[in-house]
Amino acid sequence: MNQQLRRTVLTLSGLSAAVVACGGIYLASTQSAASNRTIAIKITGGFETDRRDGGRPVVLIAAALGVPTDVFRRAFSGVTPARDREPDPEQVRRNKDALLSVLAQYGITNGRLDTVSDFYRYNRRRGEMWRNTPASGYAFVSHGKVVGFKITNAGSGYSSIPTVSVPGFDDFSATVTVNYTKRFETNGSISLITLATAKKVKD
Repeated sequence: MNQQLRRTVLTLSGLSAAVVACGGIYLASTQSAASNRTIAIKITGGFETDRRDGGRPVVLIAAALGVPTDVFRRAFSGVTPARDREPDPEQVRRNKDALLSVLAQYGITNGRLDTVSDFYRYNRRRGEMWRNTPASGYAFVSHGKVVGFKITNAGSGYSSIPTVSVPGFDDFSATVTVNYTKRFETNGSISLITLATAKKVKD
């Protein structure tokens, strides 16, 4: 589906209506404009990590490095993490050598590895989270039903699929697509939200 906003003018029973496609369909007519509105969506979660990764956002790290996730996991298998302490310089050197022995084959330099590692470094025991930007958007509602979505801020740093909800709607669900890139600003961003199901809004 084309993610760009598209407008097509149709004639329905002699009335002009606009069809707007943006992850769904939003209908507006000269007679029902009052029935159409937008509602800010709630985006929650999206920061889960694979159990194999010990809390590390490997999907984000691998994407920022430009390598497949499994390649970074293979590289990290040779690392000895420091437990509840800062690693000593010799341990840091050994771990870096283990990582680069795999990643260098993909053109990853020591400098790029440091940049990406530092960007996504965080201390889970202190309640920290790796760097991220919350996404935002709104839902198009027509005659009591959600008919589409508009992303106003794609966010970044989502390591898993977040949940999108629309306040006031029961049995509502949406499909969210997360995009991973080498750029920190767009890595783990929401690129598309499409309508799955929606029921009439509560009174």
